[in-house]
Amino acid sequence: MRTRPDHTKALQSAEEICRRIGARLTRLRRNVLMLVLAAERPLTAYEILDLLRPKDPSATPAGVYRSLDFLTKLGLVHRIESARSFIACAMPDHAHPSQMLVCRRCGTVVETEDSQVTRATESLGRRLGFAVDNTMEVVGLCSACRR
Repeated sequence: MRTRPDHTKALQSAEEICRRIGARLTRLRRNVLMLVLAAERPLTAYEILDLLRPKDPSATPAGVYRSLDFLTKLGLVHRIESARSFIACAMPDHAHPSQMLVCRRCGTVVETEDSQVTRATESLGRRLGFAVDNTMEVVGLCSACRR
């Protein structure tokens, strides 16, 4: 699988994170990350598997899910719960709470990091006794679908 120049930094970041924590960016993990980075929309695990199989017939659903779990824990990939799909993190250089704007019609996802939204949701969670996860999804219509 060839690496596009714009993905080189993301791969270097992934390798550095793995070195720091004593983990490995295996061939499968690297290939899964490259597919997610190259995708123009969120991909499901089975779409990733279908894209992997022509070059790696031994790829399995379990291997893809384990790779996605690993990459998610490192903050390199985000799971879009509402669509059961995955996208590359837009800001992998630092840990951050993020908000995902998800278009319910076309599936476009935009990642943003708005500290006011984060503070408001954390405050609401504390008041109601909830521990709020780092990622929030806001579902609606993107500008192209609203036309």
